[in-house]
Amino acid sequence: MRPYLRATLFIAASALSISASAHIGAESHSHNSFIDGFLHPLLGMDHLAAMVAVGLWSALAARRAGPDLLWGPLGFAALLLVGAVLGLQGVVVPAVEPMIAASLLATGLLVVSRLRVPGIVAALGVGAFAIFHGAAHGYELAGDGQAWQTLAGMLLATVLLHCAGLAAGWALRQRHVWLARAAGAGVAAFGGALLLQMT
Repeated sequence: MRPYLRATLFIAASALSISASAHIGAESHSHNSFIDGFLHPLLGMDHLAAMVAVGLWSALAARRAGPDLLWGPLGFAALLLVGAVLGLQGVVVPAVEPMIAASLLATGLLVVSRLRVPGIVAALGVGAFAIFHGAAHGYELAGDGQAWQTLAGMLLATVLLHCAGLAAGWALRQRHVWLARAAGAGVAAFGGALLLQMT
């Protein structure tokens, strides 16, 4: 199978479902181990789509291979952890669920547009949304004695999903970029659908 076809199948799977969500309607306190934490972003479509889209956008918008590729993924992962700590401490972060949905809309549109911004802007832009993803996890894990193990699993899965998005975006950025943009449009539509469900 050609590399661009494998990349296409992966990003299509990431953007297909608009009915599954990691937090909206999900039961709280459903994670209590490293493995549960690792699986959560892989099974929750809102997290899966957002994290892959961050990697896709980073690959599509980068001028060349190198550190430019990593600003968005590193910013997302770092501020996801910050949000989780806030949630664990009981800090009230407003509009968590709408902002998770908005993150899908925004990252999907970033993939479609291939918008280029300075690295620190990319890190802070997607990282701002990551705070809400992390806070949702932190609230779910508050009072759990294994919270840090679970968060470690989530963080590892997040990094791997970013890497998968980077690889797919890099494979598609020259000759088949329309496939990545179509996936971005799917992610944006997913986020828009989730926002409409909340109104």
